[in-house]
Amino acid sequence: MKISFKHEIQPEDKLTNQEIVTLLLKSRHIKNFDEFLNPPPPLNLSLQDFGPPAGGLKILWETLYLLGFKVMPYVPHRRLEGYGFSKKGIDNVKKQFDPALIISVDHGITKVEEIEYATTLGIKIIVTDHHLKGETLPKKAEAIFHIPALSGSGVAYFFAKEIFNAFPNVQTGHAPSLRDYFTTDYLALASIGTIADLVPLTGPSRSVVKHGLEAFKKIKRVGLKQIIKESGIENKDITPYDIGFIIAPRINAIGRLEHAIDALRLLCTNNEKKAYKLAHKIGNVNIERQELVEKSVEEAKGSVLLQRSDPNKLPKILILVSDHWHEGIIGLIASKIAEEFYRPTLILTKTDDHYKGSARSIPSFHITEFLRSLKKYLIDVGGHKQAAGFTLEKNQLDLFTTAVRDRSEKLIKDKDLEKKIEADLKIPLEKINLSLVESLEVLEPFGMGNPKPTFYSQGELIGAKLFGKTNNHLKVFIKDNNSLPLELIAFNQADQSNKLSRGNLINVVYALEVDRWGGRERLRGILKFIQFVL
Repeated sequence: MKISFKHEIQPEDKLTNQEIVTLLLKSRHIKNFDEFLNPPPPLNLSLQDFGPPAGGLKILWETLYLLGFKVMPYVPHRRLEGYGFSKKGIDNVKKQFDPALIISVDHGITKVEEIEYATTLGIKIIVTDHHLKGETLPKKAEAIFHIPALSGSGVAYFFAKEIFNAFPNVQTGHAPSLRDYFTTDYLALASIGTIADLVPLTGPSRSVVKHGLEAFKKIKRVGLKQIIKESGIENKDITPYDIGFIIAPRINAIGRLEHAIDALRLLCTNNEKKAYKLAHKIGNVNIERQELVEKSVEEAKGSVLLQRSDPNKLPKILILVSDHWHEGIIGLIASKIAEEFYRPTLILTKTDDHYKGSARSIPSFHITEFLRSLKKYLIDVGGHKQAAGFTLEKNQLDLFTTAVRDRSEKLIKDKDLEKKIEADLKIPLEKINLSLVESLEVLEPFGMGNPKPTFYSQGELIGAKLFGKTNNHLKVFIKDNNSLPLELIAFNQADQSNKLSRGNLINVVYALEVDRWGGRERLRGILKFIQFVL
């Protein structure tokens, strides 16, 4: 793997910590430092701020309900109806509720035919979505609120807030609670959706997450509190890591393996006992999901190795097909395989009538545009630059696979598939200290589009040891001639330990954090990559 860096600080440079922060802001192309560091509260933003046109379902449903509208939520069954609008799903909604209006949450921008079908049944449609637009917009929709800068829950949050503001004279007895929810529970839910959907934490999405994390301290929703309690992260400040790796996977797991309506019930209930029961059910389903993903990923890795026509070469796009992978987890399998082999990856599984596919990509390759270029083989496709979902007829699989292989060979260069790691700063170890890390905290929250700063340093290995219940993690200690020892943690990299010897000169890429365990503050790094200097 090749290491590169954006800026270099020399030992003789006398930069202050604030100047280093400014350097990082400039390298991230932040034009307005003050607005980035102090984003406005989402309550002060409106849809007009996004330009025309401009846990989402829970936010939108409850806002309408508390304003006195007759409204019912409907969550399509992933396996039986697919994601978003489908004729089968629209028929079910018509039969159950016979609504005058359907408002979508996080889908619909590409569903031209399905929306036209709904209008033939006398149902009006409003679309709220953030996914990539298709060639044609659904013109039969009454209105389209399409904001790519937000997550689906973020769009729903601002849309719901506009509805609330549009009915100032509605007196339902719930207006004070609703006004409060937009700075507490709804904002916390919008931040969960923003982080879970890997939306860049810049602009309005940064406002949602920065203020949403603070909102967790004031939430009243018993279901959300029970998720946090069941996860073992109560009585602490909620972080983007907590949301991305602990809270959101639990909420999503039930929809992947069973029906997402239980997640909605948990987020909406005011009953403590019901919330407790649902939170534990979702926690157990999440464990089942983890085990299923682990087993399926191992199978997928074996399939990848069988695809090698040359022992040293893999196809430029990996296509893996199975009759038994659960369609609710194929996106997770694709993510793991794409990360492991650094290739755009398509994972397909057979359903009753079709093949369902999920795709994940590398940063340099727009997977949704690629799949749309092959739309003649597909029933539908939608997504983002690095993630997509698609469906195809069973008899199109061989033709589709051949087309993917042929087109990818022309579009993807060998250099695109070389793993790279880019650090923000190449910096001597002597410049690393607790004060620097505390100065960097003004850049939080970190996440997609605003990653935690990474550093590239060279030092001498002065110690290493394994830790963890199964000794699967590695801890190393390095220093240079003028620095104190720096502790670096490498998760799930115990296999590196047999390559290490005291006195080795090594290059390391790492992020920094403050370990505040037990009331003490201690500097440490999270190791991203280690390279031996010959």
